[in-house]
Amino acid sequence: MAKQNKQITITIDGKKIKTSPGENLVKAAKTNGIFIPSLCYFESNESPLGTCRVCTCNIDGKPSPACMEKTREGMEVEVNVDELKNYRKAIVEMMFSEGNHFCPGCEKSGNCDLQHMGYEMGVSRSRFPHIFKDRLIDFNPKRMIIEHNRCVKCRRCVEEVLTDDNLQVFSFCNRGNETVVGIDYEQEAKLSEEQALNAMHICPTGAILVRGQSFAKPFGDRRFDMKSVQKDYQKQLPPENPDKPREPKTIATISLAGCFGCHMSMLDIDLELLDLVEFVEFNKSPLNDIKEFTKRCDIGLIEGGCCNSENVEVLKEFRKKCDILVAVGECSIWGGLPAMRNTIPLRECLEEAYLNGITTEPGEYIVPYDTDLPKILDKVYSCNEIVEIDHYIPGCPPDAHHIWKAVMNLLWGEQYSVLYSEFKYD
Repeated sequence: MAKQNKQITITIDGKKIKTSPGENLVKAAKTNGIFIPSLCYFESNESPLGTCRVCTCNIDGKPSPACMEKTREGMEVEVNVDELKNYRKAIVEMMFSEGNHFCPGCEKSGNCDLQHMGYEMGVSRSRFPHIFKDRLIDFNPKRMIIEHNRCVKCRRCVEEVLTDDNLQVFSFCNRGNETVVGIDYEQEAKLSEEQALNAMHICPTGAILVRGQSFAKPFGDRRFDMKSVQKDYQKQLPPENPDKPREPKTIATISLAGCFGCHMSMLDIDLELLDLVEFVEFNKSPLNDIKEFTKRCDIGLIEGGCCNSENVEVLKEFRKKCDILVAVGECSIWGGLPAMRNTIPLRECLEEAYLNGITTEPGEYIVPYDTDLPKILDKVYSCNEIVEIDHYIPGCPPDAHHIWKAVMNLLWGEQYSVLYSEFKYD
């Protein structure tokens, strides 16, 4: 008779589950439908890295990274504790603010593990200011591009990317805050195309790219577009008072340093806009071309960040005239694509645009200046750096249904659940 595998009992969030002894805790939880977030962990690595700490749980009463724990009889684990969820969320937010993660312009958007963790945790914004540090982009390797702005120093590439001679291609250089992932150009040249692609795929962000193989894919064809790994992510919430009549409300909208794409997404609400006709009046909005406030508004929707003095004045006026102020889209939340200039001094940006750029007017190489022109700021500021923001709707642009549900909730208290496919940064 074949010998049966011994099973042990562990407890996760009060639920007793059966598992094999010595199994990685993250894997054991996943097998039993329990989500423990992680960035550095992957099942093929027998020696867990424990670098990101996103998987921190209370294990037998003490906080510890779950990826470095093996299951044992009687183990008590707490995952979904408010304090721990806030701690893990803060780590992910810090990674976004420390790196220049321009999701709408990243080749790995939709296939990025860091982005995925942000979705799973419901990260609408980072509580930490974005650094916008100008880091090296290394184009020297034979078939790779190393984008240090996106690296989260997880060590996956250091441990897993090896040549046929079992030599490391990547390594950690420097110490502390100056640590970067270095690449051995000689060893990188020895990698096969398959090995190079494996390096790109094993990276949890878009820090490792293979030339000619890092094309963006359409929405729906990417790993993290449609379905959450959590069973209750898409749980629908009913309205608090479904029979409560809607009171008439007034909405204002504006586009600052953005592309107007968020307003176009608002129009994509389509026929559902007709449901608002008798309940909503638009005041000061490009949608109806009213340029001045004529009354106080219940809610103001702000698209775009602040790149000049006029943006700041308009935003402050919205804060004064609106009871609820909502930042709509990545540009308003943290700067978005316009903030790509934040890594470069303003003087260099102006010189490149007006002095070194091509012009159709011979000899017109001059930086424009006039007292009627708004003063350009030293960087693109997020709206919450200028005024207090009450609610955030991420996306570039946000999904129309996400905007619709958020506005219905803020105006009339109608509960809602944003679907995983609707909560995106690109």
